[in-house]
Amino acid sequence: MKLLVTGGAGFIGSNFIRHLLATERGVEIVNFDKLTYAANPESLSDFAENPRYSLVRGDIADTERVESIFARGFDAVVNFAAETHVDRSIEDASPFLHTNVGGVMRLLEAARKFRLQRFVHISTDEVYGSAGAGVSFTEDAVLDPRSPYAASKASADHFVTAYANTYGVAAIILRCTNNYGPFQFPEKLIPLMLANAQEDKSLPIYGDGQQERDWLFVEDYCRAIALTLEKGKVGEVYNVSAGRPLPNIYVVRTILKHLGKPDSLMKSVADRPGHDRRYALDSSKIQRELGWKPQVSFEEGIKLTIDWYRANSSWLENARSGEYRKYYERHYTNRSETFSR
Repeated sequence: MKLLVTGGAGFIGSNFIRHLLATERGVEIVNFDKLTYAANPESLSDFAENPRYSLVRGDIADTERVESIFARGFDAVVNFAAETHVDRSIEDASPFLHTNVGGVMRLLEAARKFRLQRFVHISTDEVYGSAGAGVSFTEDAVLDPRSPYAASKASADHFVTAYANTYGVAAIILRCTNNYGPFQFPEKLIPLMLANAQEDKSLPIYGDGQQERDWLFVEDYCRAIALTLEKGKVGEVYNVSAGRPLPNIYVVRTILKHLGKPDSLMKSVADRPGHDRRYALDSSKIQRELGWKPQVSFEEGIKLTIDWYRANSSWLENARSGEYRKYYERHYTNRSETFSR
């Protein structure tokens, strides 16, 4: 299979590429990524010379570049490319509109033109809005996004569904809860708290810290995406979750406990505007229809994550400082597979 992965230098995308290259010998992957601040080609450095993998720099909202990539001929595309940080969307929503809506439409147009066999779109649980106590959203729940980020992702989902219904694009949508694990950019909760705690810096906690998120280890999500790519039913939406929402403050305290750091490092800060209180998904559909279920408990996954970051301090430092861009310059700018800067 020849696969196009968009946004594959980001957190989940890079983990997915690693998963496929390790488990599927017959797959060839082109990673098409804009290489914004949160993308890191160093996350795939051990595959840089692999003949089954190549990195192409480009913007999914650039029609000419998207079409030039699709013209190479692919069996399927998995779209991870997105602006994802809620705080940044509150400060300026325009990049989210550009990439998460305009970019997705460009991809859908290309998928339609080149008659792609499968288009897997990576969405988020945030499109459903905040879940009440004891409520877990199913795939047919009404979308109720509460932040500019969530609104952009919900809009993209509607475009994906519209292109499937109107033009017959072979699209599938995956909506997942919060992922965590190796190679996550340190603006997100777990790597940020981990990095700050290791340096005895304060850990900012929004409000009372009781916001609940359902944390899924990234390798479990990669398995779900691979199964969907192989066996998912075109036109369907699948929720993916661990099924165990946890308060943010519990997650932070768990990190501090593993690191042997005091709770006094936690510092309450003003809550985020429009902050959703609780996310929870019912993932019984993908379990029933595709046979997927989470395999890594939070207790096991958080230990694996902490151990990885402690063993890969240079990756973390390079991600925080922007040093990884030098890696890109050394390894990719002179290769024919990439676009020049």
